[in-house]
Amino acid sequence: MTAVDPQLRATRTTCAYCGVGCGVLATPDGRGGAAISGDPEHPANFGRLCSKGSALGETLGLEDRLLYPMIRCDKGTLERVAWSDALDHVAHRFQHIIARDGPGAVAFYLSGQLLTEDYYVANKLMKGFIGSANVDTNSRLCMASSVAGHRRAFGADTVPGCYEDLDEADLLVLVGSNAAWCHPVLFQRMLANKQARGARIVVIDPRRTDTAGDADLFLGLKPGTDTALFSGLLAHLADHGALDRDYIDRYTAGFDEAIARARSMAGSVRATALATGLSESDVAAFFQMFANTPRVVTLYSQGVNQSAQGTDKVNAIVNCHLATGRIGKIGASPFSLTGQPNAMGGREVGGLANQLAAHMAFTPSDIDRVRRFWKAPRIATHEGLKAVQMFEGVARGEIKALWVMGTNPAVSLPDADAARAALKKLELFVVSENVRSNDTVDAGAHVLLPAEAWGEKSGTVTNSERRISRQRAFLDAPGEAKPDWWIVGEIAKRLGFGAAFDFNSAADVFREHAALSAFENDGARDFDIGALKAVSDEGFDAMAPVQWPIRLNEQPQARFFGEGGFFSNDNRARFIAPEIPALRTETTAARPLRLNTGRIRDQWHTMTRTGASPRLGQHLPEPFVEIHPDDAARHGVADGDFARVTTDYGQCTLRVVVSERQQRGMLFAPIHWSEANATGARVGALVAPHTDPYSGQPENKATPASIAPYEYVFGGFALSRKPLALPGHAWVARVAVNGGYGYLFADNADLTGWQSWLKSRAGHDFAEYKDFGGGVYRAASFAGDRIETCLFIGPARDAGDWNVVKGLFAADTLSNVQRRMLLSGKSADGLASAGPIVCACFGVGRSTICDAIGAGARSAAEIGAKLKAGTNCGSCIPELKRLIAQTGVNSPPQQLAAAAH
Repeated sequence: MTAVDPQLRATRTTCAYCGVGCGVLATPDGRGGAAISGDPEHPANFGRLCSKGSALGETLGLEDRLLYPMIRCDKGTLERVAWSDALDHVAHRFQHIIARDGPGAVAFYLSGQLLTEDYYVANKLMKGFIGSANVDTNSRLCMASSVAGHRRAFGADTVPGCYEDLDEADLLVLVGSNAAWCHPVLFQRMLANKQARGARIVVIDPRRTDTAGDADLFLGLKPGTDTALFSGLLAHLADHGALDRDYIDRYTAGFDEAIARARSMAGSVRATALATGLSESDVAAFFQMFANTPRVVTLYSQGVNQSAQGTDKVNAIVNCHLATGRIGKIGASPFSLTGQPNAMGGREVGGLANQLAAHMAFTPSDIDRVRRFWKAPRIATHEGLKAVQMFEGVARGEIKALWVMGTNPAVSLPDADAARAALKKLELFVVSENVRSNDTVDAGAHVLLPAEAWGEKSGTVTNSERRISRQRAFLDAPGEAKPDWWIVGEIAKRLGFGAAFDFNSAADVFREHAALSAFENDGARDFDIGALKAVSDEGFDAMAPVQWPIRLNEQPQARFFGEGGFFSNDNRARFIAPEIPALRTETTAARPLRLNTGRIRDQWHTMTRTGASPRLGQHLPEPFVEIHPDDAARHGVADGDFARVTTDYGQCTLRVVVSERQQRGMLFAPIHWSEANATGARVGALVAPHTDPYSGQPENKATPASIAPYEYVFGGFALSRKPLALPGHAWVARVAVNGGYGYLFADNADLTGWQSWLKSRAGHDFAEYKDFGGGVYRAASFAGDRIETCLFIGPARDAGDWNVVKGLFAADTLSNVQRRMLLSGKSADGLASAGPIVCACFGVGRSTICDAIGAGARSAAEIGAKLKAGTNCGSCIPELKRLIAQTGVNSPPQQLAAAAH
């Protein structure tokens, strides 16, 4: 954690990462950085931050920032230009392409990390005035199935519950959600409920994630069978008198069709067990828990959403809550855990291609209403292309111009190699970004527009419980960076739409957004923040977090649907009869495994921000693939070695992690690494582009794959004060380190080549140790009393202690003893390394933790009392518990040592 001097003035803002929407106190240090802590008054987190939020202060540097507009010149290089020239060029090219090919030939691809005001202006320009609905967002990859499921069931994209329900529920069911890592602040609220009130936790996931460590029941079902499980639950509820017949009769429709489908799919405990691969006893235990617990919250995330049947999965869950009337009541609701900081705000303004603004749809009445409000005669009249289809349209040449804002689709889209190749076909490719280089920019962007980053921009975001919070600037914008809403507005003016885009501040945009939400509403639509449509600039600056709806002259509403009031034409919810679950692809002899993808604890998306934090790079510093021991033996791969993972779409080379927590027949690989920070680790390139027919969300969790060992003779690491371009024949993962740049690598090339490579970059004060016959080369150059560059290479698992050398590299001054001992790769004082970092919040290493266990620490709480590990966000507590279990209190020293490494 970063301490805050109470004498300095802190700015209340909101975290840049997930959809929990934690409040942050940011205190500028006067040198371009800031001290970060949680806001104890924010109702989303009450002062708690996860490891990523705690490390935000480490991500504010300007080393890689895009500071000025740039245009690709005839020589193929990007050259700095004036804002006026860049804006004129973009507007002229858009105008030319629209005039020649029509509005359907242009598209915007937005981000759940934009502010609501940015989203609103971009959506208004494309849908309202250019006249195309080809504006989509990376939220399509995140929460689109939840949106579609909500709209089918409720008539609107409404989240029925709130975070307070996590405190008040007696049963918490987590489906396809590793909340312990991905939403740790909320997960700690759930654990506090378990400890204080005895709430039970059920975890449903093909992977035994860290979230399962605290579960009363873990259901490791077969991938893609969630619909069968919840259909079986619905049939069980009906057969055992657990339905709320009054709620069903008064407030819903379609129950008979839904229960008939459920019975045909999984009509008994036994049939459900067969369909899901679970034991009958576990299925029965879950069904009984749910049936007998009125206060139940079912939380679901990417394991449900990222599926070719994700919408059906959402509706199968919602069906069970509607059937029991456990919705919109204290401690009882289905609850979608949102992935991005403003995916909800994007949904509010119509950031998805199948939405209009303010939760309106492409119906004649809604189109007419928005047309009149915006005074936009050319408004789009039908849905546009969703994300995957949008990039397929680019590949076919149907979309000629694309503007990407604040996201990295060349890494994050499925079949990412095809997406990246498609970008090269564009006549106009514009990117609004914070960074000078990432995989998308490097795919051939014609125009780069420098956007303000977190800490500089000002506006609003909406979190998973419909709570609108202010993101406030506490740093001056560097260079010529501008707000995204301003950039889009300037293009709109140059296209001839100036009167509709006469915004002078984010507050101006917010007021219009709020006014549209209330326009001809009168309670007919869920999203209404009309009470804020006349907020003053001062009121906007001071606005406290508030849940919508915020209707004029009414109090904010925490929950929906406890007594009906759905947003369909007849005000009834709809039970949905889902299709029989079936994955879109089959495994084969050539592709016998299924690849599941997802996040890890301390990284975010494609690491554009988290990759700059030394603290966050220490827990899992390399891209990896996780595999069950039986599959590892069958395919000849070993823990700590390398393997090549191949699908029909691409291949990656990844470090192997063998774990019984992985289901047989499945692989897991994280999504974060890109060509910008690793070699051959763009996992999006492996993923099949199959999508859900309702939501358009891709199936990221079950691509058929093969795995084979890939041998590297040498392994090693390099550290430097300046960025290094390592030889192209090496496998490399870049890691943020204190004081410079770190690189972990593996290679099969001759060591003399590495010696020549380093000497061409090293200074005169140079030391080396070489044993080419033994496969060892270590060298360092110095500037004064500190390391300038160093290189350690050895047999694959014996290159020296990365953590020890990294610590010496971070020092401003080395003692004579430390300098002499450096090339040994060992600690100069004889003390053991702290080991790989387990607790990122406080920088506590695995060896230090194992020492505490050896000294008698018997619980995570006792480790926390001694070392602070696990006492902030809590996301490392499952790993602390595993280390305790592995070592035991009375373990011999050799077992403790093994657990520490």
